[in-house]
Amino acid sequence: MNSVEESDVGILCYISQLPGFSGILKQRYSDFIVNEVGLDGNVVHLTSLEVPPEISEEKEVKTTVQLNHNYATEMESFLALAGDSDAEKLKSFVIQIASHVNDEDMSIVLSPSSDKTHRTAIHNFFKQKLNFLVTDTVDGPDSSSKCIRVRLNAGGNCGKGRNTKKRKDRVDKAYDSRGSDSWPEHLGKFLRFHLYKENKDTQETLGLLGRMLGVQPRSFGFAGTKDKRSVSTQRVTVFKQRASRLAALNERLIGIKVGDFCYVNDGLVLGQLQGNRFTVTLRGIIAESEDIISASATALGKHGFINYFGLQRFGSSSVPTHLIGATLLRGDWKAAVSMILDPREGDILTHLLEYYKESGDIEGTLRQLSRHLVAERAILQCLKKNPGNYLQALMGIPRTLRMMYIHGYQSYLWNHAASTRVQKYGFNQVILGDLVYCKEQDTKNEKGSSKLEFEDGGSDEVDINGHFDDISVTELPAERNMSVKALNEDDLVAGNYTVDDIVLPLPGSRVIYPLNDIGKVYLDLAKKDDISLTESAHNTKEFSITNMAGSYRRLFQKPKDFEWELLKYTDRDMPLAKTDWEIIANSRPATLGCNKKLAGMIQFDSLPKLDKYEDATEASIEKEGTENETGGLKLEETINGPSSLENQTALKLSFTLPASSYATMAIRELLKTSTSVAFHKALNL
Repeated sequence: MNSVEESDVGILCYISQLPGFSGILKQRYSDFIVNEVGLDGNVVHLTSLEVPPEISEEKEVKTTVQLNHNYATEMESFLALAGDSDAEKLKSFVIQIASHVNDEDMSIVLSPSSDKTHRTAIHNFFKQKLNFLVTDTVDGPDSSSKCIRVRLNAGGNCGKGRNTKKRKDRVDKAYDSRGSDSWPEHLGKFLRFHLYKENKDTQETLGLLGRMLGVQPRSFGFAGTKDKRSVSTQRVTVFKQRASRLAALNERLIGIKVGDFCYVNDGLVLGQLQGNRFTVTLRGIIAESEDIISASATALGKHGFINYFGLQRFGSSSVPTHLIGATLLRGDWKAAVSMILDPREGDILTHLLEYYKESGDIEGTLRQLSRHLVAERAILQCLKKNPGNYLQALMGIPRTLRMMYIHGYQSYLWNHAASTRVQKYGFNQVILGDLVYCKEQDTKNEKGSSKLEFEDGGSDEVDINGHFDDISVTELPAERNMSVKALNEDDLVAGNYTVDDIVLPLPGSRVIYPLNDIGKVYLDLAKKDDISLTESAHNTKEFSITNMAGSYRRLFQKPKDFEWELLKYTDRDMPLAKTDWEIIANSRPATLGCNKKLAGMIQFDSLPKLDKYEDATEASIEKEGTENETGGLKLEETINGPSSLENQTALKLSFTLPASSYATMAIRELLKTSTSVAFHKALNL
């Protein structure tokens, strides 16, 4: 098998019966634009590269203003939180500071407490309500208790120099410094910025920025990864870095820009987004009539699409992730390693893996193996240290990647169940035994659901093979469980639920299955793969479905804020949708006109074409070259060269999807054709 096809992973059905039409997906990277939608509902755009002013005196001004404030409300809140004694102590302390009796070493120590949750609440109170004061934790009167110390936010270590004493002996140690005594108190500890990138993987890009800044990849936080073959903008945070340092990288970066800087108190973690806003341009549209295009686009907006896991979920190598996942669930560690390392037809790694298989030369193979091939490198490095220990080698793969194999198998089962549900019962009615998210308050017959341990929040279009840097990310924040129930006769009579409420489970120990023949689809399909969904075949919990909570996913998904238009063009390389960077560049031509290199980077025609699906190397990201070195075309070649065509039609779509839905599945519903890279590459020849 050279590459995974939709039918291999259960993607079989459509909602509408309208005829499809032909169109090229991602002929250019700018034909697929992704803008993150934050938890606040705002669409993330790159709007400015300017560095915000950082006024060193801001801290003192802010403190003065706060000390002129009446803190009666805050004191009442603290009284309820900490009690009379500490409230009175704090009140006297604030009065003392307001009277300008503010010795830098002056502090108070609150009553001892062995309750860490309570101490955390007090720390947060000062951060939120009295942030001109800072707190830290010191030892209490006995080994089981701690005390919170409070002082004026004077910053630094009072000018007494660093490292003059051991940390435990310092009276003037920094408060909440997390390893840095010099970070200004008036700035949030995280720099948040908007990351714009063209044809770049999120983790690869952050790895590059980390090397240029001299910080570890784990210093960055983000809500979700974006499709590599796109132009995307998303929020990122980095710990204790100045905006000026990141902004200075812009002239050295090709296909990457950073901007819209601000300082915040908390870093981003996976899942902190509502979804993504997509602007997709389908070129070379061929249809029986424009009426068919119009009817298909209208139907997509009205009825949505089957919420399949897209092909990206199953990887781009010749061995799909769900097959590796099934092998892991069976506990065949050696076979799983072989599936990752064995040569396979049509794969770019074939020659190198054949060399390893024939020679067993791990050192030589590692020297030639790209650092982006994280799974292969991790396995070989572990086998070098412990030959024959295949389980340990698999555990050497970064957790986010190795869990994607298991999630791939869960997605494979879900897709097949979804197809069977649509094939048997259509898309316009609920049936007895369907699972739905509950609406009523009475939950006596319901079972709560929980999210996957690593859901691809924001990773709507992620190619998971070979593009993971070992970036440490915080686990997903706990989400409120939504109750799920199976519909009974009374529910059908009442008519309170529609097909929009139907969900299907991703297998795990805490999910229930549909109480109709769709539930049997999961068990039968897993049984064919010699996998039990209720009993583990081995003792390695991480590779066991019975040790995973499971999740639920909506069967149908409607795009939000859906818009579409037909466009005419004659040049295949003419941009039909403006990116954030192009909008910035066009708004300040006088500034860029004096910098030939920078101006060349922002011509519309300098964006790389996707028809050859060439991956940008790290060297092409960092090198300082001409616009030709970015992979783009010169302007005169674009206009007068062979790219000029007869009058063509394009369909431009804009819509918003939740973080776990795939835009390519919406496009598939329109075209009624495969979404595989190979298929659209062939159309683009």
